[in-house]
Parts: sequence; C-alpha cells; structure tokens
Amino acid sequence: MSSTFFAFLTRMKYIDRWALMRNTFEENLSTHSFEVAAIAHILALIGNRRFGREYNADRAAVLGLYHDMPEILTGDLPTPVKYFNKEIISAYAAVESAACGKLLNALPEDLREDLSPMLQAREEDAQLRRLVKAADKIAAYIKTIEERHAGNTEFRAAEKSTCAKIEAMALPEADAFLAEFIPAFEMTLDQISDE
Repeated sequence: MSSTFFAFLTRMKYIDRWALMRNTFEENLSTHSFEVAAIAHILALIGNRRFGREYNADRAAVLGLYHDMPEILTGDLPTPVKYFNKEIISAYAAVESAACGKLLNALPEDLREDLSPMLQAREEDAQLRRLVKAADKIAAYIKTIEERHAGNTEFRAAEKSTCAKIEAMALPEADAFLAEFIPAFEMTLDQISDE
C-alpha cells in the first residue's frame, strides 16, 4: 500500500512564514521546524540539569519537529489573523484538527497510533508542549533579530512583542536560553568564531 505522508512532509519547504512582512530572507516551515526542534531539545535539557525537571528531551525535539506540520495543508496563517477574535481562533482550530486527521490518514494504518501524539495534543505532553511553544517563540525572536541585523526595520515591533511574550511565559528554561544564547546573535561570524 502506498503512503502519501512523506510526500506531504517534504512540502514543508514550500510553506513560507512571515507572509505579511517584508523579509530580507525567506524562512520556510521546514527550516523553522528544525530550529524549533533543536531549541525545544535544549530547553528540556536546561530544565533537567538546572531546574530539577524530568523532561523527555528527545520527545520535546520530536514534538517540535512536527509542531507545525498541519500548516502543510492550512498554510501559515499570520498571527494577527489567526488570533483576531474567538470565532477565528475556534474555526482555525477546527481546520487544523481536520488537517491533522488528513495527515494521519496519509500514514500506513499500523503507524498512525505512533504519530498521532506528535500531531494532536495529549495531556501527558502538556509540559513538553509548553517548551515547544516557548521554542517556537524563541525561533521567531531569532528571526526578528536576524532581520534587524540585515537592516530590515519591518520586524522592529515584532522583535519587542515576541521577546515580551517569551518573558511573559515565566518559564525559567526560556529565560536561561535568552540570557545565554541570544547575545551571540548580536555578534558577527568572526566574533562567534573567535569566542
């Protein structure tokens, strides 16, 4: 039996993010998902090492890898639109749920149960999904910094509001990431290499 799951998955590279903003460089869903997965993994490790958590860091990474997969079918709905009002939030959640169902049905039947928790929220992953949400915002914050460095003032307000949203999460792991990893984004390649 033929499966279309990976034919869908590889289309992530065609979904551009930040559609309402002028971009110095394009960011696609595939690149973003990789970054979110790596950041979520590190956030879980920080939590385990420094804050006495018992996160499954590998699972956090996998949840991050798949976190935006429904957007293969829905596209990346810009944040101001997605959260405009309760009706749109509810309608988009229904569309996203239908997209998850379609993607799961694209898998061979014997693999659906294994992938279902990656695409559909489960109570047992609530803490890890919070890390993934923070990782998602951190990845967006990094994009805004990179755009500023490229001379693009279009992202100035997004940079401030995204940082404020991360801080408002009151997540010690995210605060540690901001303090330790974000300053390097103000450096040039030569400066990073000399560190």
